[in-house]
Amino acid sequence: MPDAETLLRELLDEWKAGVDGHDPDRVAAVFTEDAIFQGLQPHSVGRRGVYAYYDSQPVGLTVDYRFHETRRPASGVALGYLRADFTLPDGTAVPLNLSVLATLGPEGWRISFYQVSPVPG
Repeated sequence: MPDAETLLRELLDEWKAGVDGHDPDRVAAVFTEDAIFQGLQPHSVGRRGVYAYYDSQPVGLTVDYRFHETRRPASGVALGYLRADFTLPDGTAVPLNLSVLATLGPEGWRISFYQVSPVPG
C-alpha cells in the first residue's frame, strides 16, 4: 500500500503543473466532483468551483510545495499538511498553509478537500 506522501505527491504534481501552466481544466481534474475547496476566496463545492478559482488567477502564477505531515487515517484516504508558496507574475510570493484530503474512488485518487490559510508572520 503506497504511503500518503507518495499518493498525494502524484496528485499535487499534476495540480502544480496545471497551476504553473494556467490550465484550470487540468487543476480541476485532480479533484472529486463534490470536492470542498477553500482558496483565498469564499469556498466552493465541486470541480466547477475549482476551475473558476484557478481560471481567475493571473497567467504566470506558479506554485511550489513541500510536505510537513502526511497520514493514512483509513483505507482509501490520504491526508496532507503542506506549505505552498505561490509566486505571482511580478515575483511577489504568497506563502500559504495547505491541507488536503484525498480519497480513492471510481476515478482513482482525487482531492476531496482542499483548504489554504495564510502563513502567520
